[in-house]
Amino acid sequence: MSTLEQVIIIGSGPAGLTAAIYAARANLNPLVIEGYQSGGQLMLTSDVENYPGYPEGVLGPEMMADFRKQAERFGTRFITQDVTKVDFSKQPFEISVGNTIYSSRVAIISTGSSAQWLGLESEKRLMGKGVSACATCDGAFFRDQKVVVVGGGDSAIEEATFLTKFASEVVVVHRRDELRASKIMQERALKNEKISFLWNSVIDKVLGEKEVEGVRVKNLQTNETQEVACQGFFVAIGHKPNTQLFTEQIELDDKGYVVTSKKNTKTNIPGVFACGDAQDHVYRQAITAAGSGCMAAIDAERYLEELSHSS
Repeated sequence: MSTLEQVIIIGSGPAGLTAAIYAARANLNPLVIEGYQSGGQLMLTSDVENYPGYPEGVLGPEMMADFRKQAERFGTRFITQDVTKVDFSKQPFEISVGNTIYSSRVAIISTGSSAQWLGLESEKRLMGKGVSACATCDGAFFRDQKVVVVGGGDSAIEEATFLTKFASEVVVVHRRDELRASKIMQERALKNEKISFLWNSVIDKVLGEKEVEGVRVKNLQTNETQEVACQGFFVAIGHKPNTQLFTEQIELDDKGYVVTSKKNTKTNIPGVFACGDAQDHVYRQAITAAGSGCMAAIDAERYLEELSHSS
């Protein structure tokens, strides 16, 4: 068993690193177990133009390197490995990395979420080069261009509708012959002159060598394929929170997101806080994640203060 930590932060995207900056400045000497895939989803993002303080825009990985440097400057320590197990059933909490167990009075969960992808090699190769899973993040790059959205639920139709603010044309590809989105969203999309639909269809290849030039669409009823020229391809088939580690440890909702109080970042276990996309399935932006990371660090500091007064 290692020495007792005040704060351990699990995950290292904008939420975790902001929590680390605030916790370190409050002299809590945080330990961040950042995981092998440190930096969160921004590591897959080429240009970030909507984060305040970067007027010229910034590369996602560059921005995360800046966050990390700032956390380190105030004394945050990092372990670049994955947490393999947690035990929140007793105080202090036990957080395992392989055979090593770290104990802590406070745990901050900031493990984020992952966009669900189609799993195509061409999709992976062109990620950040026209392939995206976030219209709010990347829509403005496709002004007056044609884009394709795959999906048929609320998120897909929301993304398609949002993209009409910029794109000249939006083609929605859906594997069924009707949408799963809520009726009001369906009505808006079907009335929108910029949106057209390819029903009973799937994408089986993203076309282009260095950037997206189109997609190959396969009709599931006829097995015929057609190529649709486009400059942007948005995958909107859902997100999955990276919270499998916490099943049966803390309260999760039916989609696996950590349940936090509406007023703060507290979970149902005193001393465990959650921030960023692991508990937010509504906004999923770098800035909202960072904001909730700040909240989690302040909540943790107050909790530790109360703990010291009561002991």
